[in-house]
Amino acid sequence: MATGNGGGKAGQGGGGGCEPELSDSLRTFGAVLKVLREEARLTQEQFAPLVRYSVAYVAKIEQGKRFPPRDLLDRAEEVLGAVAGRVLRAAAKSLTRKAGLASWFRQWAAVEEEAVSLYAYECRAVPGLLQPEPYIRAIFERRLPPLSEEQIEHQVAARLERQQLLTERSHTAFSFVIEQALLERHMGGPTVTRHLLEHLLEQGSRRNVELQVMPLRQYDHAGIDGLMYLAETSRHEWVGYSEGQQSSVLITAPKDVSAMLQRYGKLRSQALGREATVSLLEQMRGAL
Repeated sequence: MATGNGGGKAGQGGGGGCEPELSDSLRTFGAVLKVLREEARLTQEQFAPLVRYSVAYVAKIEQGKRFPPRDLLDRAEEVLGAVAGRVLRAAAKSLTRKAGLASWFRQWAAVEEEAVSLYAYECRAVPGLLQPEPYIRAIFERRLPPLSEEQIEHQVAARLERQQLLTERSHTAFSFVIEQALLERHMGGPTVTRHLLEHLLEQGSRRNVELQVMPLRQYDHAGIDGLMYLAETSRHEWVGYSEGQQSSVLITAPKDVSAMLQRYGKLRSQALGREATVSLLEQMRGAL
């Protein structure tokens, strides 16, 4: 799932295997970080708490198996010094949040990064921007054909990096409508589902995020044609997006985008309101 998920099939966002240039760049960045850390005479056990990440996470970044979060660069500079920080940033220039995304998803990812309004309706998987790491892993570990461990790490890292949009784009209005059935599925098991519900409650509390759940029983439903994503550009023009198994389409024809906007507006009126959604999520969490 690539739709609004960036890194696989719909609900996953940007599929495909790990790209060679990304692997090389990640390994290079990891090697640079390791050298700078060792020059500062810090072990991974000493360095990790200083940058507020686990030892295992730092180790994977140094091995080129994890995409370095943006805040790691700032924290590493505070710990290692300004010169080391400049070296790290230079090494990071070859990395991009689009690098781990499927080629057919990147066009939408570019629109997404500049959107002033972003709407998503999902009926297959929780939208990629709202997926916590355990849920992301549950998805990619079940992909067919199976992915290698390295591919899984790159896909997870790409999606987590892309999720920084929710914090970076504080002036973007995000709206998500998701089917209750996706939560009732318990993808990955009870522990993963509990993490997902808590994450949705947290993200839904953001000032610029509106999260609504479409109840299991809804006799009047405007989402029969499937998932949809809509974005309002900085020029206040609307663009739509949809995807299938291994492909996607960017929708720009005014008539088609208008139809999607009408359907999405109807979906929002049919789904549970914000307070009712919170109540349902808390109820589902308590039932686990």
